[in-house]
Amino acid sequence: MANKFKDTMNPKLWFKNEKDKKILIATKELEGSALEKELATINEEPWVNVIQMDVDPINPKKYILVDTLNMFFRAKHVTARTSDIDMKVGMAMNIMFNSVKKSWKQFDGDHVVFCLEGRSWRKDFYEPYKKNRKVTMDQRSPNQQEEDEIFFEAYEHFIEYLKTKTNCTVLRHPQAEADDLIAMWTQEHPDDEHVIVSTDSDFYQLVSENISQYNGVTDQVVRHDGIFEIKTMKRAIDNKTREPKAIPNPKWLLFEKCVRGDTSDNIFSAFPGARKKGSKNKTGMQEAFADMERGGFDFNNFMLQRWVDHEDVEHRVIDDYERNKILIDLTLQPDEI
Repeated sequence: MANKFKDTMNPKLWFKNEKDKKILIATKELEGSALEKELATINEEPWVNVIQMDVDPINPKKYILVDTLNMFFRAKHVTARTSDIDMKVGMAMNIMFNSVKKSWKQFDGDHVVFCLEGRSWRKDFYEPYKKNRKVTMDQRSPNQQEEDEIFFEAYEHFIEYLKTKTNCTVLRHPQAEADDLIAMWTQEHPDDEHVIVSTDSDFYQLVSENISQYNGVTDQVVRHDGIFEIKTMKRAIDNKTREPKAIPNPKWLLFEKCVRGDTSDNIFSAFPGARKKGSKNKTGMQEAFADMERGGFDFNNFMLQRWVDHEDVEHRVIDDYERNKILIDLTLQPDEI
C-alpha cells in the first residue's frame, strides 16, 4: 500500500492515463522477463518466456561429469602417509581442484557437473546393500574417526564453495547415488558428449560413442573403441598379456556383473561358481550371453539353474539375476528418482 500511495504522489503520473501509469511504474520497478511479462499484460498481448536450451544438436556440449566422493576418497588416500591433519586436508583439496582442472583442459570441456551421494534407494530394495561398508566404518579407531570427521567437514565446505563461488552444476538427490545422477544426466543430454571422471568400473556399462570414462589413477580413458593412455593417446597395454587392453563391451560387462554380483557393494552372486566359458555338459556365461537376445536353449538352460545357499534356501538364477540387474543397471532407476 505504501508503494502505491507513493506512486500516486509522483507528479510525473498526475496527467497520464491509467495504462501509461502502469507502464511507467512497471519500467521503474521491474526488469528482464518480469518486465516483458507485465508490459504484455498491460497491453493485452500474448507473452511467451523463451529460456536457453541445454541441447544444441548442431553444436553439442562436452560435459565433465565428476563422481565427487570417488575423487575425494582417492585424494584422501594419497595423503595417508602425511601425519599433520591440516596438511592432509590441504593436500586433498589441492588434488581435487587440480584433478578437475586437468580433466577440463584434457577433454576441452564446456561445463563441469559435480554429482554427490544421497541415501541410496537400493537400500530399501535390497536390505544387505553396502552393509559391509558399515562394518568397516565401525572398525575405525577413535583417531581415524576424528580424522574422518575433519575430512568430511572440509568436503562439505568444498561442496559449498562449488555451489556459491563457481558456475559448475552441483547435483544431489536424497535417494540417489552419484552413479544414478551421472547416468540420468547422460540420458537427459543424449546429443551431447560426456566424460565421466571416476575410477569406478560400474560406469563401463555406460560407455558409448558419446560417453567415455577417465580414470585419473591409471591416467587412462575408456572409450567405445578401446582404452587409451592419456599421455600418448595410444592403446593401453595389458601388463600380463602385453597386448592392447580389450575394447569394453558394455552389454557383456553388465551381464557378467549381474551374474557374479558385486562384493564391494555386498550384492550377492546370482549363480555362485558359474564359469565364464562353459563345457560340453554345462552352459557358461558366454554362451548364455550370446543367446540372451534370442532367449534360446543356452540362455534358458543357464538362467533356470537352481542352487542352495549356506542357510539351505533355494535360489533360481533368473530371479537373483533380475534382482541384481535392478541394483546394478544404471538405466533402471525408479521413476520417482
